[in-house]
Amino acid sequence: MDIRVPQLAEGVESGTVVSILVKAGDKVKKNQNVVELETNKAVAGISSTIDGVVVKVLVSEGAQVAIGQVLVSISESGAAVGASSDQPSSASKSSAGQAPVQARPAANLVSSGPVSGGYQYHSVSGAPPPASPSVRQMARDLGIDLNRVQGTELGGRITMADVRNYITYLQQSAFSGAAPASIASSAPAEKKTAPSIDFSKWGPVTKKPMTQLRKTISDAMVNSWTTIPHVTQFDDVDISAVMKLRKTYAADYEKKGAHLTLTPFIVKAVVVGLKKYPAFNASMDENTKEIIFKEYYHIGIAVDTEHGLMVPVIHDADKKSLLEISLELEKLADKTRARKLGVEDMQGGTFTISNQGGIGGRHFTPIINKPEVAILGVGRGGTVPIAAKTGIQTAVMMPVGFSYDHRVVDGGSAARFIVAFGDAMNSFTNKDVALQTVSKKREPQLAGKKGKK
Repeated sequence: MDIRVPQLAEGVESGTVVSILVKAGDKVKKNQNVVELETNKAVAGISSTIDGVVVKVLVSEGAQVAIGQVLVSISESGAAVGASSDQPSSASKSSAGQAPVQARPAANLVSSGPVSGGYQYHSVSGAPPPASPSVRQMARDLGIDLNRVQGTELGGRITMADVRNYITYLQQSAFSGAAPASIASSAPAEKKTAPSIDFSKWGPVTKKPMTQLRKTISDAMVNSWTTIPHVTQFDDVDISAVMKLRKTYAADYEKKGAHLTLTPFIVKAVVVGLKKYPAFNASMDENTKEIIFKEYYHIGIAVDTEHGLMVPVIHDADKKSLLEISLELEKLADKTRARKLGVEDMQGGTFTISNQGGIGGRHFTPIINKPEVAILGVGRGGTVPIAAKTGIQTAVMMPVGFSYDHRVVDGGSAARFIVAFGDAMNSFTNKDVALQTVSKKREPQLAGKKGKK
């Protein structure tokens, strides 16, 4: 029995082996994890489907693997492991004498003659060539067959640059009437990358390879910044009343195992703004040019970890109380820092909050978490003097930076959203926060409190 990389989630087509939990000769039980894979920032365990003995481990830590690729071979009968060298499984035979997985261009790739530069992707498992969803989208839009594009990243993963090189190759072939020997041979001359600089000429340096998570973050940020026209609206929101409520009820929440921070209030106030201006709770379908308005409110919370930025999601935030959100934030933060987030913990987000107030700094420009269309960045608040009818008073003001997709919404709507968010932050009352009424799951009623006369 071969344990293969399953279809983990929509849009997830490959992963990186972060842990191998078994070795040849180990006895395993059904549903016991044998390998851990990192996919789109989440770490998922791959389990055995039978009781048996591990015959061979076919991957190594750090290897990039695609859907359908064999990870571990297990003998259901418990045959001696030593026999595997003489009578290996079909998966073992296919990989005998080959370099480790991460050193190969990709799993089960072969060249099948002079077809489009002499390269053709082939997978025994039938899995498609490894590429990100954005690359696949680009290829579909341009009518490019990714099976004919040779990937240059780890594991044969196809990048945007690889697709552009392939297009250049096709253009050269069309105009010259003769195809180059292979697309791979023409690619280096066409790639426009910054030349490497030898910084050691000026002093000591240390080189560290980018982790898979940092590569994932990098690709996502570049994709978002280069495909979405970002505009950022800046403002300051009065949180004086919220800070008093937080101080009053913090001890009660601690007794329930929750930290009443500013974030739960921000989540609830954001939901109020999204309900009033639903365009910010939407996504754009770039194929059909349709705007998809979501009728659910799943709020992503950017969490800073030593491994990099991750964004777990609070699902159905509109239906949860401040206490429930506080408890869930605590749980998600612990799972995030321990790298135990599941794929489901990071999917389905409709809007993201990045709160740097606990670290420092004030205004900043957050990058939209595509395919969402907006993100709220929150900085550290401070006490400032303000003019009032009775004279100069002080207030605690929280700086915010609200980035939005200008293809979907305009500046006027963004300004109105910030106003609605600020009003909601000032609409919390003791009844909203006190634990004896928390089961009512009340939201700050912006329209009711401000609109009645």
